[in-house]
Amino acid sequence: MNYNINKGIGRTVEFKGLKAQYLFIFAGGLLGTLILVMILYMAGLNSYICLFLGAGGASLIVWKTFSLNRKYGEHGLMKIAANKRHPRYIICRKPVHRYLKFTPKQNAV
Repeated sequence: MNYNINKGIGRTVEFKGLKAQYLFIFAGGLLGTLILVMILYMAGLNSYICLFLGAGGASLIVWKTFSLNRKYGEHGLMKIAANKRHPRYIICRKPVHRYLKFTPKQNAV
């Protein structure tokens, strides 16, 4: 018997080279551009202006998403976000002798 083996188990989702969170950025950006163009068209803006804004916005999103994917890799944006939340230095407002003072624990019987 021949069995088909799924060799993608445990791997991240990939589409046309985009990996992980870049897929969500890509899809969300294109969807947001589409909705913006639809709202502007329904508001009465010239259709050529709407077409130009839609094509320009979509091409910008595609270009920027692929460049971020190439620059930072699969987990790069998460690492950058974690680094921004990490404090640069720890503020110590207690005097030093408070840290060095030994206080014995009370035995509860």
